[in-house]
Amino acid sequence: MPAAAAQSTHLLFGLSSLWVATTVLIAAYVIIMTDRVNRAIVALVGAGFLVLAGVLSQAEAVRAIDFNTLGLLLGMMLLVNITRRSGLFQYVAIWSAKRVRARPWGILLMMSTMTAVFSAFLDNVTTVLLTVPITLLITDELRVKPYPYLFAQIFASNIGGTATLIGDPPNIMIGSAAGLTFNDFVFQLTPIIIVVFVATMLPLYLVWGRHLTTDEEHRLRIMAIDENEAITDARLLKRSLAVLALVIIGFVLQRRTGMKPATVAIFGAAVLLLLDNFGRSAEEQSKNVHAALCGAEWITLMFFLGLFVIVHGVVKVGVIDMLAKALLGATGGHFGTTAMAILWGSALLSSIIDNIPYVATMIPLIKAMASTFGGEHALLPLWWALSLGACLGGNGTLIGASANLVVAGLAERSGTTFRFIEFMRVAFPLMLLSIVLSHVYLYLRYL
Repeated sequence: MPAAAAQSTHLLFGLSSLWVATTVLIAAYVIIMTDRVNRAIVALVGAGFLVLAGVLSQAEAVRAIDFNTLGLLLGMMLLVNITRRSGLFQYVAIWSAKRVRARPWGILLMMSTMTAVFSAFLDNVTTVLLTVPITLLITDELRVKPYPYLFAQIFASNIGGTATLIGDPPNIMIGSAAGLTFNDFVFQLTPIIIVVFVATMLPLYLVWGRHLTTDEEHRLRIMAIDENEAITDARLLKRSLAVLALVIIGFVLQRRTGMKPATVAIFGAAVLLLLDNFGRSAEEQSKNVHAALCGAEWITLMFFLGLFVIVHGVVKVGVIDMLAKALLGATGGHFGTTAMAILWGSALLSSIIDNIPYVATMIPLIKAMASTFGGEHALLPLWWALSLGACLGGNGTLIGASANLVVAGLAERSGTTFRFIEFMRVAFPLMLLSIVLSHVYLYLRYL
């Protein structure tokens, strides 16, 4: 619907659809930032209100939901939940610690590397839920402060998640909206992500790493742990690794097969569920399937569902078109300036607001620029700027990304406190460093 037409449409109490949709979006942002109401509730209430108020019909609301994004998230969540029972992730963590002879800095580096790699193939929230308890166990055995290790894992999870299509929810959204494949993200973003990861670890060594020490007795405790005992179900481990490998191959061959990532992930999860439950009794099957489904992050999925509807309402009434024109006006319609404005704006805003609703709002805004810059294919550098800015910008503050808050919550349960200012004092400069490197990379490679 054209913006002019949308603005002339009046709804309840004589209000225009433009003001209703805009108010709902802003209110949702503000409430989510205060963390007073669960974000899934906020998104669903906002989406329902837009339908009840007449801004969107029910059919339009359903069409607004990106089921490719939801399906990919759900499929990967199920795969991880089933694989977790095998003990794979605990095995890798203990093995990594022993490879560096249980030296404190070596463990920090190895755990960070492991977190970054896992985050590239799982979502980063799931990754930290798997790695943080193991990190706390290892640091307790070494008698070293866990804060530097957890801080490093926050950064590693957000950096690693930026490297692939499936690593971070904003990338899943961008890939689905722009038709980008798993290979596109790997070839275009992984090179700079490796540089950013190394560049982040060097300052962390200067700040904390060289001061981390422990005695021989505590190191020997770690070395005495048998990582093979972490494997609780060897049969499930083999089947999980086989299915995960086939799922990754499916992502890589997406352009050849024409299969959407959601289809690959959901089918992979279904196959692993079948293999895990084949031959079991009906009661055991019901218990296993129930556990796998309950372990999915339904709050995140419902948040996405409601958010897609809210953003579509704002698109329909013309707000996004107006914002796109304003951004182009501010940058003089210069492509390079626009790309850098998206990179830096995304980084700074994602430091203070959740990057998922931010990216959901930016996607239609960038799409609206296609006619100005020569078609959808010409927008590719803008998508990479949005991904790098939103994902890496989440490292700037404690509330910048969901993984940050998850780690802080797990740490506080074990007696380690994360203070907003204390975290930001080190995190924000490191985040700016990553964006400077991204700026140089985007300029040299695309602009």
